[in-house]
Amino acid sequence: MSLPTHAQIVVIGGGIIGCSTAYHLARDHKADVVLLEMGQLTSGSTWHAAGLVGQLRSSASITRVLKYSVDLYKRLDAETGLATGWKMTGCLRLATNEDRWTEFRRLATTARSFGMDMHLLSPQDVKSMFPLMEVGDLIGASWLPTDGQASPSDITQSLARGARMHGAKLIENVRVTGFEMDDGRIVKVKTDKGDIACEKVVNCAGQWARQVGEMAGINVPLQPVKHQYIITDRIEGLSADAPTIRDPDRRTYFKEEVGGLVMGGYEPNPQAWTTADVPNDWQFRLFDDDFDHFEQHMIEAIDRIPAMANVGVKQMINGPESFTPDGNFILGIAPECANMFVGAGFNAFGIASGGGAGWVLAQWVVDGESPLDLWAVDIRRFSHLHRDRQWVLDRTLEAYGKHYTIGFPHEEYTSGRPAIVSPLYDRLKQHRAVFGSKLGWERPNWFAPEGTSAEDIYSMGRQNWFKAVGDEHRHVREKVGIFDQSSFAKYELSGKDAGKALDYICANDVSKPVGRLTYTQMLNTRGGIECDLTVARLTDDRFYIVTGTGFRTHDFAWIRDHIGSDLDATLEDITECFGTLSLMGPDARNVLARVTTSDVGNAAFPFGHVREIDIAGTTVRALRLTYVGELGWELHVPIAATGAVFDALMQAGEPFAIRPVGYRALESLRLEKGYRAWGSDITPNDSPFEAGLGWAVKLKSNTDFLGRQAAEATRNAPLGKRLVGITVIDRDVVLLGRETILRNGEPVGYLTSGGFGYTVDSPIGYGYIRNAEGVDDTFLAEGKYELIVANEPFAAKVHIEPLYDPRNERIRA
Repeated sequence: MSLPTHAQIVVIGGGIIGCSTAYHLARDHKADVVLLEMGQLTSGSTWHAAGLVGQLRSSASITRVLKYSVDLYKRLDAETGLATGWKMTGCLRLATNEDRWTEFRRLATTARSFGMDMHLLSPQDVKSMFPLMEVGDLIGASWLPTDGQASPSDITQSLARGARMHGAKLIENVRVTGFEMDDGRIVKVKTDKGDIACEKVVNCAGQWARQVGEMAGINVPLQPVKHQYIITDRIEGLSADAPTIRDPDRRTYFKEEVGGLVMGGYEPNPQAWTTADVPNDWQFRLFDDDFDHFEQHMIEAIDRIPAMANVGVKQMINGPESFTPDGNFILGIAPECANMFVGAGFNAFGIASGGGAGWVLAQWVVDGESPLDLWAVDIRRFSHLHRDRQWVLDRTLEAYGKHYTIGFPHEEYTSGRPAIVSPLYDRLKQHRAVFGSKLGWERPNWFAPEGTSAEDIYSMGRQNWFKAVGDEHRHVREKVGIFDQSSFAKYELSGKDAGKALDYICANDVSKPVGRLTYTQMLNTRGGIECDLTVARLTDDRFYIVTGTGFRTHDFAWIRDHIGSDLDATLEDITECFGTLSLMGPDARNVLARVTTSDVGNAAFPFGHVREIDIAGTTVRALRLTYVGELGWELHVPIAATGAVFDALMQAGEPFAIRPVGYRALESLRLEKGYRAWGSDITPNDSPFEAGLGWAVKLKSNTDFLGRQAAEATRNAPLGKRLVGITVIDRDVVLLGRETILRNGEPVGYLTSGGFGYTVDSPIGYGYIRNAEGVDDTFLAEGKYELIVANEPFAAKVHIEPLYDPRNERIRA
């Protein structure tokens, strides 16, 4: 096929992700699509993938993506006439210790929350399903009957045929050599066979995706890692419909193939390939067999299935797979180039993800925004830190090594740390801070009392920091605490049209006088919440915007991409220009008054205002607001003066017993007050009205804003879901999120976040209660509620109002 000179959309890469994306663009959207493959379809990593297809993930949206893959693979052959090799064998996951068994009981609850049927089995059940297995060390297993396996090459070829049937052009042996850019957008794809003018580009180049991205100035943080598995000769007594097996405590997996077994694993000492460019000729090549490195898997596999000791190895596959620093794949619009989309970095589950990833990515390409809450895989979750190739390598190898380890709650990565520290890092260490990491920033999670271990000790129950965090929590409620929140992302929007730009992007009214703050969401066209942040008006034409640490790249790109091209408005990221100290608690004003000549009384400095005040010889941007439900200020300090301001506050606060407080106490405090967290309680799937934030949407005005039409439709119809607070009567229950909510014995939703409230002395969660006919106060009040936690029911109460209110910010005024 000759190379066309123009296409609406060019997809780069002919593996399963590229072919699935082309298929869905052509089938669902009738798009003019050209797919370019530098070798042959399935080359790269698709052809040598093991082909296990699992569905359950910790995100409801990602689970939906994987479930779609299974549904597609079941029916694709009927559409295209090419078999996919799909077999719904089900999957057994084995548990050999109590922590793993608790993890599985929690996973079974998550599965129920997401509408999936996961069973917990005894060792005897496992033996009957897989007679060749040694089960003497098992506590039990989970069983997901709808999981299975497929042939990666067959699925890809079937998707390719389907794409062609719907009008897509798939061209092999064409290598992309660069892009012609105009004002930050791609206007032509350059190849070794000629150029193609286009409107949008989708980078599905697999292990070459980083190099393809670099041609357009974008970063795709991938690391190729060597991944090995073997295919055995026939094993006597192995059933053709044997379930796939994941044996995480032995770090291995198995599936039946032509009477033998495919067996591989995820070792704790993985081998990276290259941090340089992947050679273009590595399309159907493998590494040499490395039995020495693979021996650790063979020993564990033979202990599990003794029959393997007596069969030959037909073939060893040792090929590179693209892994990412957090173990999640990469989708979405590149922040550096508004018309390049990425689908790459699938961490060896590209076959499981391929059908669904192509489906959502195609919709994303057409609409310009994600069709679901795909934050867990959004490329805009990364930052400039992820351009550091050594950092990406180190973190990716750690993530690979954790693939089959127990997923303890609140577990932190350890590699590549510390990467970014605030000026208070050493001071807080002297206060025995135990740090966590967020987008590279070291942040104090909690402070260890003298005589205790200043480290996290992970467990599936209450962890070692529980009491210490409770003390920090109560200190903020009763006295005054200081939080180092310097990692907050901070932007300035300036220009004569800055207010006009924000008025369109923000759901709340930001056209307030100079000196006022606005808490606001930014909505997508579906009325879902894309950003959740604070806007301070500094002057008529200059605004200060503060958002969460992890959302720095995402929120900046969202605002920038929705500023009208004809407007005079410039967005600048100034995160590193300011440190942020949050002074919170009933004595916050007493402390602040001692370090400034400015009047910080309520009349001079009301809630929801921003003032410049002097502290320790420095001009500080003080924002009066709270995320903990107490009197307080965020103090945004020029970065070089952060230490001096902290010291001044600590000295002035001595009579009031001031102390530094960590993020785990912050989480507990916000749960009691009912403040929402973006990415969990509020997402692009959720409307402000469903989340109880309708008061922050300016529908009473005649102002047009992004998402207004969808917001009006939601407001004017019965709400099919509502966010509520939920407490469990048994105070020893550990809530983490994704626990199933039962109303009158029937599942009606699941928790989006969970924790413990030390003031109310109760586990607290938040979650959406769903009912197709509407959820009003009467519906909520008439139900009898339970939470399913680790597969056990517990009596629960639903709360519409915040649990903690007697001494909130406004009353304290």
